[in-house]
Amino acid sequence: MYFSQREHGVPHFHAVYGEFNGVFSIATAEMLEGDLPTRAQRLIKEWASQFHSELQEMWNRQEFHQLPGLE
Repeated sequence: MYFSQREHGVPHFHAVYGEFNGVFSIATAEMLEGDLPTRAQRLIKEWASQFHSELQEMWNRQEFHQLPGLE
């Protein structure tokens, strides 16, 4: 997440998978922009659904903290 005054739009987070990048909606976990492979998108959606409330709280407070990965 980037908490810049220039950032706007829907609450979102950025994901990196190798050389690929994507921007995902916190509310829906849908990719808003990017070039992530389908498999990576599925993994990120699964992860985002597990941590939806934490992601929304980070966005609201504009305080980042590391979240665990998928097990």
